[in-house]
Amino acid sequence: MNNFARPLLLLRNADKRLLGTTIRFHPLFTLLLLLSIVTGYVVEVLTLFGIVLVHELGHVAAARSFGWRVREVRLLPFGGVAVVEEAQGATSMQELAVALAGPLQNVWMMGVGYTLTRFGLLPPLWGEYFIQANAIIALFNLLPVMPLDGGKVMTVLFGLWLPYQRTLQLAADLSLLFSAGMIVGALVYAFTERGGIPLNWLLIGCFLLASNWYERRGAPYRFMRFLLGREERFASRIDQGTLAGPIVVNGRRKAGDIVRLFMRDRYHLIYVLDERSRIRHIVLEQQLLDCYFDETKRERTVAELFA
Repeated sequence: MNNFARPLLLLRNADKRLLGTTIRFHPLFTLLLLLSIVTGYVVEVLTLFGIVLVHELGHVAAARSFGWRVREVRLLPFGGVAVVEEAQGATSMQELAVALAGPLQNVWMMGVGYTLTRFGLLPPLWGEYFIQANAIIALFNLLPVMPLDGGKVMTVLFGLWLPYQRTLQLAADLSLLFSAGMIVGALVYAFTERGGIPLNWLLIGCFLLASNWYERRGAPYRFMRFLLGREERFASRIDQGTLAGPIVVNGRRKAGDIVRLFMRDRYHLIYVLDERSRIRHIVLEQQLLDCYFDETKRERTVAELFA
């Protein structure tokens, strides 16, 4: 079997399992591997994707430690992504830990690479490449754009101060802006003195732009899933005691408008004021959610619903 056929045969069955996790190879990954063989960079490419795989397995380990369901790890031509389904009771801090678990793998691999190179166990040029590759992958993934790790961190941080619906919209808008900026930057670079289009950045920017376009369109569905999981999320916490976030509104506010003020990690008590700014009702968030899920009540005011 020649050197060209062997790697392709290994990837013929796209689904592999490693440590109980399905590893799925994107079709373009095979093409990239073929091109690396032709150009003589197969070892570098395989090393790069080995680093990416360890990075993604870091996400998998962290997700499983919190009881999340791991669907698969996808290896793409320019990186990878761990597809997980967070548990209904997942907190912002858990999501933050899962997002940062990937770049942390690159940190310890950089340390190992530096140590092995320092003691002469790795050739200096190869050790330098290994360290730089880990640094680039970690820094790239920390860019504030979804679905990269930095985008997830950004979303968590926004959610600490903003209502969840606003958080989803703002994270998607900023991710779209950053993705477009990558495309514009790649095209502008083509008109500099150096010339030539950085094809990798252009393709990555286009992929992220398309991904975040669909992400923004799907924000209402993510918000609905967020609302549906709130009762289960806070069931155990209420028994033990949890932080509450009061929402103060006048009786003319509609149920749908108030629900859009809900934050991720706060159980809400809604204080309904009358015309003299006196507390007329105190409504539990589940009572308001019951009205929200009833389309005949969603657009009614809280004064009408709880008179």
